[in-house]
Amino acid sequence: MVSANNSDACCSSVGEASDPAIANELGILGVIIQDVTAIVGVDCSPITVIGVGSGNACSGTTVSCSSNELGGLVQIGCVPITL
Repeated sequence: MVSANNSDACCSSVGEASDPAIANELGILGVIIQDVTAIVGVDCSPITVIGVGSGNACSGTTVSCSSNELGGLVQIGCVPITL
């Protein structure tokens, strides 16, 4: 299920859907991305306003994404951000 919500997330892997490592992770999760040039984040968790600056540092890549799948585990249409 995909929902558009422009969410901010912390993802362990970020890259183009066509990247072999990202494509492999998407395949394992059963996620099919139509646009192979789309920037996606995998193994993501949401970043909340409360979490920012309170020691809940992101050990991956922080991104803002246009939609998510699998409860936010996979983020689609991402742009890296700095918090």
